[in-house]
Amino acid sequence: MVLYIIGLGLGDEKDITIKGKELIEKSDVVYLETYTSILFVSKDVLEETYKKSIEEVDRDFAEENCDKILDEAKNKKVSFLVVGDPLCATTHHDIILRAKKKNIDVEIIHNTSIISAIGECGMQLYNFGPIVSIPYFEDNYKPTSYYDKIYINLKNNFHTLCLLDIKVKERTVENIMRNKKIYEPPRFMTINDSIEQLLYCEHIHKKNIITKNTLGIAIIQIGTDNQQIISGDLLTLKDISYNKPLHSLIICAPTLHDIEKEYFDLYLYNNMKK
Repeated sequence: MVLYIIGLGLGDEKDITIKGKELIEKSDVVYLETYTSILFVSKDVLEETYKKSIEEVDRDFAEENCDKILDEAKNKKVSFLVVGDPLCATTHHDIILRAKKKNIDVEIIHNTSIISAIGECGMQLYNFGPIVSIPYFEDNYKPTSYYDKIYINLKNNFHTLCLLDIKVKERTVENIMRNKKIYEPPRFMTINDSIEQLLYCEHIHKKNIITKNTLGIAIIQIGTDNQQIISGDLLTLKDISYNKPLHSLIICAPTLHDIEKEYFDLYLYNNMKK
């Protein structure tokens, strides 16, 4: 019949749109995707609010059993719930394309995402360059490709939104090789972690872009009651104690618009301490 892909927003069960809630209530089957982001309420709260039983979908399920969801959508109304906006993670484009190939109707219900919510920090959205993701360093793997993208953005006087790594139900390489379903504890990269890694990248590439003069904005749990927006130079931001993740980092363009400068000063860490 139909596959509804519904954005839940960034905060809690109340952030869903009226249309999204109505579609969940009329659905036969409801799934909650749990591997590209996290919601700050439990599945039980969602079930109580939406009056539906909800099955959580992790990365393994999505990769191995996506056809199960699509087969159900041939004859039932299926809702696939996504934290934030459904299409900000490229992962979800795959399920849409596969549904289309099976002639399944797909309806997208949009919602707030990190990409739109960062406007609250005062940096103008059209002054952002390409988004980068900062993955965790591993013992034998320290990727730095995002450093060059940040460098290009700064050369063009663009801000950079850095999405920080989330590790949920991940397996070690050893357990993958042995086909063991043993999972590591969840990890969520912090502002502090990300700046440490950026300093490592600077040490390796030496393009003088991550310095004591580089300005940034820490975005903490945006869209929730516990959100923090704190600006400052990166070395100052590295040493601050923040609320729990999710965290995102904005590296500011070298030259700010007058209004952006006012906002930056508004959220300045040194001013907030007064």
